[in-house]
Amino acid sequence: MTPARAAAALGLVTLAACRAATPAPPGAIVVALANSPVNLDPGVGLDEASQKLHQLLFSSLLAIDGALQVVPDLAVRFATADSQTYVAEIPPGVRFHDGREMTAEDVAYTFRRFLDPDFVSGRKGAYRALGAVDVTGRYTVAFHLRAPSASFPINLVMGIVPVGTGPAAARAPVGSGPYRLAAFEPDDRVTLVPHAGYFRGAPENGGLVFKVVPDETMRGLELRRASVDLVVNDLAPDLVHEFQREGRLRVATADGTDYAYLGFNLRDPVLADRRVRLAIGYAVDVEAIIAHLRRNLARRATGVVPSMSWAHAPDALRFERNLGRARALLDEAGYVDPDGAGPRPRLRLSLKTSTAEAYRLQAAVIQQNLAEVGITLDLRSYEFITLMSDVVRGNVQLYTLQFVGATDPDMLRRAFHSSQTPPDGFNRGHYANPAVDALLDAATASVDAAERRGLYAEAQRLIAADAPAIPLWAKTNVAVFQPNLDGVRLSPTADFTFLAGVSRTR
Repeated sequence: MTPARAAAALGLVTLAACRAATPAPPGAIVVALANSPVNLDPGVGLDEASQKLHQLLFSSLLAIDGALQVVPDLAVRFATADSQTYVAEIPPGVRFHDGREMTAEDVAYTFRRFLDPDFVSGRKGAYRALGAVDVTGRYTVAFHLRAPSASFPINLVMGIVPVGTGPAAARAPVGSGPYRLAAFEPDDRVTLVPHAGYFRGAPENGGLVFKVVPDETMRGLELRRASVDLVVNDLAPDLVHEFQREGRLRVATADGTDYAYLGFNLRDPVLADRRVRLAIGYAVDVEAIIAHLRRNLARRATGVVPSMSWAHAPDALRFERNLGRARALLDEAGYVDPDGAGPRPRLRLSLKTSTAEAYRLQAAVIQQNLAEVGITLDLRSYEFITLMSDVVRGNVQLYTLQFVGATDPDMLRRAFHSSQTPPDGFNRGHYANPAVDALLDAATASVDAAERRGLYAEAQRLIAADAPAIPLWAKTNVAVFQPNLDGVRLSPTADFTFLAGVSRTR
């Protein structure tokens, strides 16, 4: 090795050693993550790990409460000036991590980025309704929409960045949240320290270390070793059950918003028949899936709108297992059992699912359930990217997927309005019902909360009766943590804002 190469190698070793030696702040809480964050700019980072850290590094104009209502967070005033204008006011004295005061110019800059054709972000589609952002005072901003939209405020649940924020924010963000970035070591750890100037007061701990532990078994082992203090929603139900049985670690749970479903391609001639879809709904043993595969860390779901949402319709159709009803519906649809109790099926279908073990096992249960009513189900598992590609292109009959983080009832429009088929929306089954379209259009345009609730409820009832998808379960959020931690409180969205209130009891 030449002297130059030796010096370079020594430099790399020294740099690696420096990175490995990044000290944890005194009194820090260590949280395991399954994946490394990708981009710490809240306007750009879309992956789950990045979004969790955005919640701690930045302050947001609005927030989502326990009933999934959009409520003021940083904003001291949020109101409508007219059907197409929202006005937000922030308090004076909010400080960014670099000490500069936040003003309306920073708020406007944060959202004007999404109107800039040169700004690259996967979030831009959510801001198509936004026409302009005006600064109307040192601390006041007006958002002008292209058309009335009562669902627009959820897009203001967004971390405010300083004027001039650019690509460097991916690795060196400047926010105004309860923590500031101390070190970002991709694929290893992210270290946050308290922001002394946080407008709501200092966190209850000395900092946070997010340790990237991709392997689930290792996450469990690090909890047992106490080299990790806390894991949220990144442990399999079987492992959580084992921790509960052992009793050495504490477990906290809360109803969550993630929603698993069995989807149909309604352009398929067999599945275009509503009676076939209903029969499948009555045949699937959702209770067994929840009890045995999910270890009761889930609850029955009636649709994509979560049960704790202000817009949830509790009286929408919920399938209870009824094999006799399923067989009768198949008979009515013309798929009569050809040999009674014999081996020949009424019909044959295929289901595509993820290669993840939990979803392959779930698919096997569904396969067994449908066999009991005479439907042979061929199972095919794929890596997630391939599965999604096939679903979006319509190269499926049945499939299983999840909606993650569905908090606003506008998801009904994105998932079931006939105009929202891919690539414009999430209506992957190509469902179309003019009555549903009219209800969702009216709910989007209305600014009256009671009227919107009624419109969304009726839409949910019609959608459930049409069964364009079979609801399976809604996730239970789970935190497993060391017994000396206090203040672990999970929200429906399992956001990480609670971490500012976590402390050690001893």
